[in-house]
Amino acid sequence: MRNNAIYRATYQTRSKQLGSALSKELQKKYGKRSVRVVEGDNVAIVRGEFAGVDGKVSHVSTQKGSVAIEGIKKEQTRGEKYDVYIHTSNLVIKSLNTEDKWRMAKLEGKDPRDQSKVKAPKDEHKIKEESEEKPDVIEEIVTDQSMAQLAEKRGEEKSDMIEEDVKSEAEASKVEPDIPEKMDEPKVEAPKMEPDIPEKVDEPKVEAAE
Repeated sequence: MRNNAIYRATYQTRSKQLGSALSKELQKKYGKRSVRVVEGDNVAIVRGEFAGVDGKVSHVSTQKGSVAIEGIKKEQTRGEKYDVYIHTSNLVIKSLNTEDKWRMAKLEGKDPRDQSKVKAPKDEHKIKEESEEKPDVIEEIVTDQSMAQLAEKRGEEKSDMIEEDVKSEAEASKVEPDIPEKMDEPKVEAPKMEPDIPEKVDEPKVEAAE
């Protein structure tokens, strides 16, 4: 079951398992027995074929759970050399790589997030130089402010001139439209229609019978 759990472990779990024992001096200094191996640590091989060899970690393989150490290589039949990976359980860390500030803060028992906010104190010599250079900076700031004020005044004057031009153009554009006079429409007389009177028809004369 243990081997199956190790085989199916996630990448994060395997990374945490890449730990090696610290030397007695480092154990007294940091109060911890082991720590995760990182590139740049100086280690000593305790067990295996290369026992007693010291070296610097050149590469860490999370998949294999082992590390490659500078100077430890094997030769192939063709004459090419390749790195030999050694399991982290066979190593003892003699000196740590202090470039990772987060890692060192955790080893010292401090909160790494607070360490990133802390700023290094300035040297007295640098502080004196900065204080001497401040008057020039103040003068530059004053000149910048005066230039900014002048620019603002000029901008206001320009805006006033533009407003006056716009008003004059608006007044000039207000011209009464020419309304054409009403022309008398010609009176058209309707034609008089005479009624059609039918002509008198001569009635036939009827002779009386004798």
